[in-house]
Amino acid sequence: MPLITKLTGRTVFNSRGNTTVEVDIITDNKHLGRACAPSGASVGKHEAQSFPDDDPNRAIKIFQSNADRFIGAEASDPKAIFEIIKSIDDTPSYSKLGGSVAYALSIAAVDSASKALGVPLVNVLRKEKPFKNPFPLGNILGGGAHAGPGTPDIQEVLICPLGAKGITQALQMNFKVHLELRRVIESVDKSFTYGRGDEGAWAPRTNNEKALELAEQAIKNSGFEIGKDIGLGIDFASSSLWNNDKLSYEYKREQSSRSTDQQIDYVNSLIQKYALIYVEDPVHEEDFLGMAELTKKNRNCLVTGDDMLVTNRDRVTKASKYGACNGAILKVNQAGTLYDALLFADECDRKGLKLVTSHRSGESVDSHISHIAIATKSKMLKSGILGGERVAKLNELVRLAEYDLIDGMADLSF
Repeated sequence: MPLITKLTGRTVFNSRGNTTVEVDIITDNKHLGRACAPSGASVGKHEAQSFPDDDPNRAIKIFQSNADRFIGAEASDPKAIFEIIKSIDDTPSYSKLGGSVAYALSIAAVDSASKALGVPLVNVLRKEKPFKNPFPLGNILGGGAHAGPGTPDIQEVLICPLGAKGITQALQMNFKVHLELRRVIESVDKSFTYGRGDEGAWAPRTNNEKALELAEQAIKNSGFEIGKDIGLGIDFASSSLWNNDKLSYEYKREQSSRSTDQQIDYVNSLIQKYALIYVEDPVHEEDFLGMAELTKKNRNCLVTGDDMLVTNRDRVTKASKYGACNGAILKVNQAGTLYDALLFADECDRKGLKLVTSHRSGESVDSHISHIAIATKSKMLKSGILGGERVAKLNELVRLAEYDLIDGMADLSF
């Protein structure tokens, strides 16, 4: 039973160069656990608040003034850490301490515990076998909040290597398509400068429909069959498109506007035309009826809530009453603590929602979410495509596949 003996916090920088917080926890005077909080560009309004008064330095000061409360706590118990954090900050959104500190504290604790116990972090979180590796969901073409002007309004065009038999093959398939997509973009835009977004996705000057056509061509050129070897997906990030005053989705780069019914028709048409196996946030975060309509109509597609669910089990309960979503994004920092996220995972399992554990666009080189994805029986791990902070998560899946506890890839059947 590893007990916390020392804690240290600091401000550091994420992959976008923005200030964030990092926490070190030492158990039994010798086992160092460390975690750095990520941050998102597309943020749901119901997420945990990252920092009190949007000030990372203030968050660290509050943490340091309360650090002694964690001394002697059992690091391997996420609930115990959660209860101490809640004794400091009892707000639903962690507005006093900051969700980023709550995240870093709770992850650093189990990281230290895994070192003390001499087992992978996934074993601290879950004991029973079998474990399955999630499929890597790769962002190959970006727009929206992840890329600049001239790129698509749609935030992410994604691929999933459905036909892969193991994690190494899965990653090789994703990388092959990503590289081929650069060549395809070059063939239609001789001035393409190889620009990429936050998560390694290509960021070409193109529109929404053309972006999907380019991705489709890259898959075919790579020798893969769409829907069998490689599945296509879209993250619409529709809350960032929604204009509540006009009650419409504003595709500003495309210079078009869609009503709710038109948005639903548009999403349905893209699912059918491109055999999409994954759509994320296809309507805005409060449109449970629209999400339910899309879920009901597209049984062979993972209609996934991110901004709608924000890793909050109460939002899952509400969504399930409508029949909204058959998939759910799990982002620990949306919830605040690891314990909050594990409760969310349990609720999704009870409601029959398939989990997709996800990174954020502003990331660190930590690989904890790879373990969390496996421990929560996630079907996919969404971690970008290229860049050191993205590949760190993917390489950790490769390492974990060497352990006897991993038994192949997750079951993606609908």
